[in-house]
Amino acid sequence: MERRILLVDDNPNDVELALTALNDAELKQITVAHSGQEALDILKASTQATPDLILLDLKMPHMDGLAVLDAVRADERLSEIPVVMLTTSGEEGDIKACYEHGATAYVVKPLDFTQFREALHTTLHFWTALNRSPRFS
Repeated sequence: MERRILLVDDNPNDVELALTALNDAELKQITVAHSGQEALDILKASTQATPDLILLDLKMPHMDGLAVLDAVRADERLSEIPVVMLTTSGEEGDIKACYEHGATAYVVKPLDFTQFREALHTTLHFWTALNRSPRFS
């Protein structure tokens, strides 16, 4: 079964790198939101199928990743979607806050593209191939 991924990131360079890595993984159903509000608009649209995984940047203007995460966890239709924080911040306070707000996992984006691609492939392989949850039964 093809998994649907929602990538939420305001940085066009990071989006391009992530899409390149995701395309390498041969994932076809990838939706990109360039802001927190756009992500919520996509998630709440009744015409859109809910994603199987959300890759969410933490540091975004106007509506940061924590606000998006809070909205996802508060919505009964969305609350069980795994949300992997994919961010440049390795600060302990950010990591703790994300888990306190309901993040499923926290991955720091490596600066090197090869390492970034490998981190993303490993993350995706776990969530789309190895992990079993009621959503995927």
